[in-house]
Amino acid sequence: MGSGNQFESYKIVARGGKGEIEEKKSRFIAHVAAVSTEEEALAFIGEKRKQFWDARHNCYAYVLGEQAETMRFSDDGEPSGTAGRPILDVLTSSGIRNAVIVVTRYFGGTLLGTGGLVRAYTRAAKAGIAASVVCTMCRGYEVRVVTDYNGVGRIQYLLGSRGIPVEADYGGQAAMRFRVSCEEKDAVVGEITEATAGRADVEVSEPIYYRRE
Repeated sequence: MGSGNQFESYKIVARGGKGEIEEKKSRFIAHVAAVSTEEEALAFIGEKRKQFWDARHNCYAYVLGEQAETMRFSDDGEPSGTAGRPILDVLTSSGIRNAVIVVTRYFGGTLLGTGGLVRAYTRAAKAGIAASVVCTMCRGYEVRVVTDYNGVGRIQYLLGSRGIPVEADYGGQAAMRFRVSCEEKDAVVGEITEATAGRADVEVSEPIYYRRE
């Protein structure tokens, strides 16, 4: 992987959903789930195959890893390239990682042709994502600030104006912890140092991914 995408944000499925479409009396039912390993993805696929054992096809795709290192898909008997690949394309184009989509097809008696199948599986996968709760994982840092109580209000105001949630622990001194994006980190640390006249002790973690609501 080149350094160009090292700091890109990506999306995850916070809560999976179910979407369904109909095309010429064929039913396409999409189920979306968050997974972190291939074992979890395959277990979910197996579960849907058991649940919909009487369906003609249970096609799927999944993407794993912060940089989409693992991608798999299956047409499950549909013509090559008409089902699994379109489902995978929906996942990758949406920027979602660590997720699986299974699209179940109940055949309605009318052949859709390759173009019709691609469109139907694409629409079904998109409907499944639309029914899910998706959130963004940002590349950034965890910052810990220890300061006297005179600086607390200023720091809370600075972070609040940027929409950054903060956790605070008020002991002998005020310890505050928050997460900040790569783009904002230098500016935020500089503003805190300036607002506290250099009296704040600021520690910045190694780069992390964190969930932005």
